[in-house]
Amino acid sequence: MASEQFPTTLQEAILFFSNHNNCKRFMVALRWPDGRVQCPLCGSEHVSYLEKARLWKCYSKHERPKFSLKTGTIFEDSPIGLEKWLPVMWMLVNAKNGISSWEIHRGMGVTQKTAWFMLQRARLAMQGISGGKLGGEIEVDESFIGGRARNMHASQKERKGIRNGGTNGKTIEMGILERGGEVRAGVVADRLTETLQNAVKQNVEPGASVYTDELRSYFGLDEHFAHKVINHAEKYVDGEIHTNGLENFWSLLD
Repeated sequence: MASEQFPTTLQEAILFFSNHNNCKRFMVALRWPDGRVQCPLCGSEHVSYLEKARLWKCYSKHERPKFSLKTGTIFEDSPIGLEKWLPVMWMLVNAKNGISSWEIHRGMGVTQKTAWFMLQRARLAMQGISGGKLGGEIEVDESFIGGRARNMHASQKERKGIRNGGTNGKTIEMGILERGGEVRAGVVADRLTETLQNAVKQNVEPGASVYTDELRSYFGLDEHFAHKVINHAEKYVDGEIHTNGLENFWSLLD
């Protein structure tokens, strides 16, 4: 698809993708760049497009010979149309600081529950699939996930072991970001040196540039990586030394 045809603002994206033919051209260009549509089940090119049904029919002998633009994608089992899915994807990839389900709810006119579902699917589609170790410039950071203590009932605080707010009783999420590449995130049991450094070693190539905050658990990474630290008590950016990419990633969490 020519660059001049692609929407540059959310308003343009909503208008552009409201036209099914635009959705079709966009999806075909992404899925079959050479323009030769293939059956997602068997790979055959012996297919024809049924204009009224907005479906393709594969003439190879197998079950479910008809398929749509959504077949074989994260959109497949969703009743939500591409005219809403594609602007949401546009919002997510163009938002430097991330978007929330409430923004999708307001911008696309869907319920907040539907918006949350769409956002989780969209984030899943954007996860990396390389499976190897990350390299280049790497940011490492953690975040505490959980409701605010002041909003919890007393019995809930007691059950979760939360006394005076803070991070007690919250889940620790660790993130590792390859600048210009993918993000890997997952729950860790604690923030001890062995736990965090093992996670870095398992996911990052030796010799890579690793940027962290001043948490002492990261001290010693310089034995395997080019480790540089940003002290958030003094500044948040020192040239290339920062963890702002992961800070933006954490902002995606509702």
